[in-house]
Amino acid sequence: MARMTKAQREWRPNQPKKQRSVRTMFASSVLSIEAFIVFFAALGAYGLLARDWSTAHKLWLLGGSVVLAALFILLCGMLRRPWGYAAGWVLQLVLIATGFVVPAMFVIGALCALAWWYAVVKGGRMDRENVRRAQEQARWEAEGPLT
Repeated sequence: MARMTKAQREWRPNQPKKQRSVRTMFASSVLSIEAFIVFFAALGAYGLLARDWSTAHKLWLLGGSVVLAALFILLCGMLRRPWGYAAGWVLQLVLIATGFVVPAMFVIGALCALAWWYAVVKGGRMDRENVRRAQEQARWEAEGPLT
């Protein structure tokens, strides 16, 4: 028999489903896309710029990009923590700073930071709207259900 998760063990009939955060889902999507951007930008930099570089510099470029991409992916799971969004802003600044290696990353990083800002702000608004709707629904059901 398969092991059950904590949520499966604690579930009871007629238990309302916990609402997932839209802000967290939007922000995770942006971070995941940025991880791919970092990886492919590093491959582009390696192919275009690193021809004349020493082996050590090439390894730093590839290793650093893999670490940075991994940080973007790991942060997706940390967005539920209080410091998760602040760390996301720090990674946005790091992404923009990669423009010192590949100048096009200044523009790409700024666009990614704009997408991050939109995900955080608009997702937060949608979360607040969902909470308000759930409260109104509960109030309506308490006043007079359709049964």
